[in-house]
Parts: sequence; C-alpha cells; structure tokens
Amino acid sequence: MILLRAKEIEFDVTYINLLDKPDWFLEISPHGKVPVLKVGDEILFESNAIAEYLDEVVQPRLHPKDPLSRAKNRAWTDFVPTFASALTSIHYSKTREEMEEALANAPEKLAKIEAALAGRGNEGPYFNGPNIALVDAAYAPFFQRHLFVDKVLKNKIIDGYPLTKAWAKTLLSDERVTGAVPDNFAEEFIAGIKRRGVYAAGFYEDATAATE
Repeated sequence: MILLRAKEIEFDVTYINLLDKPDWFLEISPHGKVPVLKVGDEILFESNAIAEYLDEVVQPRLHPKDPLSRAKNRAWTDFVPTFASALTSIHYSKTREEMEEALANAPEKLAKIEAALAGRGNEGPYFNGPNIALVDAAYAPFFQRHLFVDKVLKNKIIDGYPLTKAWAKTLLSDERVTGAVPDNFAEEFIAGIKRRGVYAAGFYEDATAATE
C-alpha cells in the first residue's frame, strides 16, 4: 500500500485475517500470503511483482532511470528477506537467550545495509536521494515493526548504524508509510506478539502499551 499511496492511486483495501483465511483469498493467493492486487479480472501476488507492475503502468516512475542503478535497487530489494529475518529474529525470539543470539547475528546484515547507504552516492534521505523509491517501500514495513517492538525491548541495535537509523527515521516520518497500516495496527501487532508467546510479549501489559 505504500507504493499505491506514493503514486496517489485510488484503491480499495480488504484486510485478511491470516489466522482464518477465507476460501476466496486462498483461491487467488498461491502462497496464501498478502499482499494480493486485483486489477480488473487479473490477480497479481508477491510484493515485488506488484510493485514492479505499478511502477511500469503509473507515473511517476519510482525506480531509477539509469539501468545500472535500477539493477542495484532490485538487488537490494532482493536482500529484504535476509535483512527482515535478522530483525524479526530479534523481536520474535522466544526467550531472552534467543534474543541475545539474534542480536549477535544481526550486525552482519545491518553492516551490509549501512555500507550500501554509504556507497549510494547521494545525500538521501531516501535510498536514491530526495524521493521515495521501490526499495524504500520494500524495507519500510520491517523497520516499522522492529522499531515498534524495540520501544519496549530497548535493544537499540540500529543506533550503531547511523545511516541506517537516519533512513529508518525518514521512512517512519513519511505519512505514505505510516498511513499504509490500519488504524488498529498497534493493537493487532501486540495481539500477534502475545499469540506467539515470544519474549517481547511480557513487556506489554495490554494493547494500550503501544501508544505509551
């Protein structure tokens, strides 16, 4: 939804309960995952495929015009699952010991992002410069969730990577990012943490803790 908002595309959204996925959704989503985009009678699935399609059919283009820069952006977008795993392993750890291990493993991935930001050849604040791009939209949700939980865990591991921290701050200051989640995001995310029974769940007494 970040890209839809960035391109000012009119759209309707249907939220799916991933704990009780309706049959109609499973019929159109081969992996049973969100997001899914319906364009007329056609269905697209997988975030990167949806983003690439939208960028090709709706101006302005948010991928770099230069082919080499565009390829580099795609490469770093492909790194998202590896990067996201490093962060989610922290806030979804079952025990403090697991969290400490995840914290020890995360710097390798964070250092790669820090180096990419250092070598991008622009002043930012987004990955490619002054304007949001597809690669920004790909990383933003994972920064959003990690930093949300880190408000209570207080590991502040991103603080050791100033360029990454600044990038995350830019993304989470952008209404196109923050407005892409439902109004009850905080409550639902905390409820999910509690259902998982992870270490972080113990830091939330109730759903209102997210706003404190």
